[in-house]
Amino acid sequence: MAKQSGLLARMGFVKYPGAAVPHRKHTSDTPTEVMPVPATVEIVMSMHIGAPCTPTVKVKDHVDVGTVIGTNTGFLSTIIHSSVSGTVKKIDTVLMPNGSKAKAVVIETDGQQTLDPNIKPPVINSREDFIEAVKQSGLVGLGGAGFPTHIKLNPAPDVLEKVDTLIINAAECEPYITADEHEILENYENVIYGITKVKECLDAKQVIIGIEDNKPKAIALMKEKIKDYDYIRVEELPARYPQGAEKVLIDTCTGREVPPGKLPADVGVVVMNVASIGFLGGYLKTGIPLTTKRVTVDGNCVTNPKNVRVLIGTKIKDIMDFCGGYKKQPTKLISGGPMMGMALMTDDFPVLKQNNAFLAFDEEEAKIYEPTSCIRCGRCVNACPMRLMPTKMEDAVNYKDVDALKKLNVMTCMECGCCAYVCPANRKLVQAFRIGKTLVRNAGK
Repeated sequence: MAKQSGLLARMGFVKYPGAAVPHRKHTSDTPTEVMPVPATVEIVMSMHIGAPCTPTVKVKDHVDVGTVIGTNTGFLSTIIHSSVSGTVKKIDTVLMPNGSKAKAVVIETDGQQTLDPNIKPPVINSREDFIEAVKQSGLVGLGGAGFPTHIKLNPAPDVLEKVDTLIINAAECEPYITADEHEILENYENVIYGITKVKECLDAKQVIIGIEDNKPKAIALMKEKIKDYDYIRVEELPARYPQGAEKVLIDTCTGREVPPGKLPADVGVVVMNVASIGFLGGYLKTGIPLTTKRVTVDGNCVTNPKNVRVLIGTKIKDIMDFCGGYKKQPTKLISGGPMMGMALMTDDFPVLKQNNAFLAFDEEEAKIYEPTSCIRCGRCVNACPMRLMPTKMEDAVNYKDVDALKKLNVMTCMECGCCAYVCPANRKLVQAFRIGKTLVRNAGK
């Protein structure tokens, strides 16, 4: 039986935090299909946390698969490569799903998918070589956060000394999404190879692969394939959202709690998404940088839901066409899962490195209920995996009480949406907490 998580659980206030969301893993048994090369791709220069990249190519330049087309000298940044061979059609300024604007390199493909002649497996003779290789791969967190991986794997020396555990996040707790499950089923060799190399880099003592128990095939496969590795174990996680959230995962797998304002490495843990570790394993063998992504396409408006291997920069509408198009007009299109994903204004956006799903729903499935008065039932408190007080935080937002928001630790909220999901009054809690965070930031406190 899974252990209870957090202080409130141990005091008996809640058996399991989070929310019992429906799984709806419709594409679990659907092998990944490779989408043909589109006529054009639009590769955005902002696909990671930190400063966006600057294009290093110009109009009419020829590029190959893996050619560097964007760099940034800032600390919190990474490298962007061409996902196709072809000709740079234009350097454009495009609107991002979050409303910001970014530069994008638009490439007209030649259909040949010729590899850049400079691509070769990295030569690694030291930890520094390994970190540099990860940087050159262009890898960011593929679970959605987009944090540059070479920075995650290179904490300060005093923090690195504490790290004894590598956790591979294969929980995939959001409804509908099965891309990570298929990373295990279809790419387990590179997953294991990547694990061995990252463990060596971190000098970790143990590796834990966390998989929700609603993925029995993935669990059985990984247990079989790691039986000769005494430092790797599979943790069968309770299938309860948000089990894949970093701090929740660490607590479940190790019993360690990451304090507010601290990082996993501060409690001796580094967490990597299974797609990230799988890509890295392949990159170390081939030298081919991050140019493709597996995404789940689902929702009751999609004609043929499936997992698709797509080139980064492919337009969402082209992916939908590959899946048979829309069988009815969608009311809501989401990038990511229905709990933490981002609603999109259009399917004209291109695929980013950190995208893992695109969902399309009709009006009935995406129905939004009007909020009513809070009835003080406490369900949101029981559901919160971070042990916050959602009702009090919402009141503080309404009164713009920054001091109260700080005392209530609004910045600790991961915006998982559990509180809003279980709320019988349909309070718009996540939106309120985003406003609350903005108030705290603007106050500079």
